[in-house]
Amino acid sequence: MKIWIDADAAPTDVKEVIFRAAKRLDVETLLVANSHVSAPASATTVRSIVVREGADQADRYIVHHAAAGDLAVTADLPLAALLVEKGLYVVDPRGEEYSSTTIASRLSMRNFMDEMRGAGMITGGAAPYGPKDKKAFAATFDRLLTKAMRPNRD
Repeated sequence: MKIWIDADAAPTDVKEVIFRAAKRLDVETLLVANSHVSAPASATTVRSIVVREGADQADRYIVHHAAAGDLAVTADLPLAALLVEKGLYVVDPRGEEYSSTTIASRLSMRNFMDEMRGAGMITGGAAPYGPKDKKAFAATFDRLLTKAMRPNRD
């Protein structure tokens, strides 16, 4: 079991939660991005993977190398959909779990909002990342990590 982080846009708070868990549980953790993303020297099970420049290169790398039962952290809904389909546990930095029962509606809403923005409608953006988001992420991440590490997964 590995932890995959779509690291280009992962908040520092999220990475810190993951680094602590990776160290505590001795879990291989991969930060995938278009440029080097540093991990603390004490996080010996964490490594950075740099992919070539270009749209979706990190996503493609994660989809190609991740395996069913791994855990992934991403805010990218199309990537999340591919990983859920592949059998990964997937959580976004705000603590929302993506699953086979939720991903289709999330993608539909994303596409609708893209159409609204494309039509010139102002839709606003996400609220700034804050302590509530970090707490929600930590809770969902811990729950999914526990599931992923079980020998007989649910």
